[in-house]
Amino acid sequence: MSPAADPARVLAQANGLGPIGHTLEEAGIADGALAASAASVLRFAVAVVAVWFVGRTVVLPLIRRALDRRGLDEHAKNPLLMLSRFGVLFFGIAVAFGFAGFGNFLVSMAGIAAAGALAIGLAMQNVISNFVAGVFIYTDKPFRIGDWIEWDNGDYAGVVEDISLRVTRVRTFDNELLTVPNSALTDNVLKNPVDADKLRLKFVFGIGYDDDIERATEIIVDEAERHPDIMDDPAPSVRLTELGDSDVGLQSRFWIANPSRADFVRTRGEYVTAVKRRFDEEGIDIPYPVRTLEGGFQLEEGRHIGQPAE
Repeated sequence: MSPAADPARVLAQANGLGPIGHTLEEAGIADGALAASAASVLRFAVAVVAVWFVGRTVVLPLIRRALDRRGLDEHAKNPLLMLSRFGVLFFGIAVAFGFAGFGNFLVSMAGIAAAGALAIGLAMQNVISNFVAGVFIYTDKPFRIGDWIEWDNGDYAGVVEDISLRVTRVRTFDNELLTVPNSALTDNVLKNPVDADKLRLKFVFGIGYDDDIERATEIIVDEAERHPDIMDDPAPSVRLTELGDSDVGLQSRFWIANPSRADFVRTRGEYVTAVKRRFDEEGIDIPYPVRTLEGGFQLEEGRHIGQPAE
């Protein structure tokens, strides 16, 4: 009798044992329902291993090459690759459930997973919001590690040291490490003062109304051109921007290359000091606000200032 016509094999297939279950039953390792369960478990394991092998050898290398083409840093690629591995494993488990014949069990697990995901989502709204913001930071690239950024209307500023999917770590100019939720950097206006490795600085010099504006402008530009760390291209410029109560405001604009916070503070301080010294040499005044109080008082006849009141 051919194997196809073997009554035991036909009965085993009818009972859902399959070739693996039939072999286990013939070997005396298991019988009936136990053989069917063992066969399903083996099919499940084989399917998971097969999908995982394909994912590790084909899918994950393709994802890595795609991330390399995007020019992401290593610290940014690692979390995304970890998520890809979880995705491959989840897909392998889903395929294995179907291959092993656990259809009803898979439907039940899907319902439980959906309810669990809803509960977790409601409890972790902030975490999920920061995670999504982290993905947008990786894709939009509003800043990179080493960039100088400012946010919350300039209340916070510093140099980016690390970017993860949930938080960004920023080192302030007072050497404090801030751990900032990513949503705080994507939901509001973010300022990146450095553009193409250059930083434009502004400073307003106040001179008296009787002083020579043209001469003061020449001094401001001349001292900017003299400073070794101020760029010649773009050239420094001066504009009259303010007519204050006691002074005329001349705004100086100049650029420095490869800036850091230390360079910015040092360069501006040296430049302002040099301009102030030239103003003093040429008699150009930097006035301070003056208030004039008018009025008077009248003493009663026969009463002195030091005489106490009755």
